[in-house]
Amino acid sequence: MYTGKARAYTNIALIKYWGKKDEQLILPMNNSLSLTLDAFYTETSVAFNENLTEDQFFLDGMIQESKQTKKVTAFLDLIRQTYQVELFAKVDSQNFVPTAAGLASSASGLAALAGACAQALNLNLTDTDLSRLARRGSGSACRSIFGGFSEWQKGSSDQTSFARSIDANGWEDELAMLFVLVDDGVKDISSRDGMRRTVETSSFYSGWLDSIDADLRTAKQAIAEKDFIKLGEVTEANGLRMHGTTLGAVPPFTYWSPESLKVMQLVRDIRKNGLPCYFTMDAGPNVKILVEKKHLTALKHFLAEYFSSEQLISAYAGPGITLLSMEGSENS
Repeated sequence: MYTGKARAYTNIALIKYWGKKDEQLILPMNNSLSLTLDAFYTETSVAFNENLTEDQFFLDGMIQESKQTKKVTAFLDLIRQTYQVELFAKVDSQNFVPTAAGLASSASGLAALAGACAQALNLNLTDTDLSRLARRGSGSACRSIFGGFSEWQKGSSDQTSFARSIDANGWEDELAMLFVLVDDGVKDISSRDGMRRTVETSSFYSGWLDSIDADLRTAKQAIAEKDFIKLGEVTEANGLRMHGTTLGAVPPFTYWSPESLKVMQLVRDIRKNGLPCYFTMDAGPNVKILVEKKHLTALKHFLAEYFSSEQLISAYAGPGITLLSMEGSENS
């Protein structure tokens, strides 16, 4: 039996990934830039066992049926094919997220699975290799290999598409992100289906792609200069443009809810009153607010008039992937 265990953290894209040019290899249409966060993470163990006749997937202690196991099994099939492994595996994954937050992420989950498999099979992968492997499970998982800021380079092939760390000289430790949880229900349109519909039908999509390179340059310059205002402005604008592409799809759709719009307006209001903060959203209604640590308490106090404490979750810059022993102690 070959065993491994890893912990990986969720990341939030400041410059978004939206759309694939290769569905099978999960090659994105554009580069993206993210911040890995400490509040939400996944711990996953894997055991390749000669006594198993099929893969088993346990999530938070509950065995999953074939529909939920499909993504995990597809990733394990890739491992088996790539590294000449003939054994089935038991995968035990636990999401450490706030109760009912609706924020369990495939990014942290598939990054942790990639790390656990690499450890179990003694693959001795570099971070770049591991990022490339994690991408095949879930695109944004390639960014969760790294702590702090990272950029997923779209590449043009399996070998050239991976994330790399962006050195911020510790500035990421001065930042925070506040999650405003307005809805924890199942989305009407998955991010995968939403991406596909947008790429194939949206009349606004080409404009989105044309803006990415400039946004990336601005974001990386802001990080290098430790310029929070510049980073916040490009983060908010990029997120709005991404969501704008969904309104040009056929048929049009949106991930925004009335409560999402309420949060956006509240962010604008408090910013006008002198507290710099900027919102972004992924393929769902919950809003993430980028803010400096020194202003986080004031921001939460302001929003506490409109949302419960359970709806306001603070996060700070998080670490990269960590390999664990099966008992849970850090291995490397």
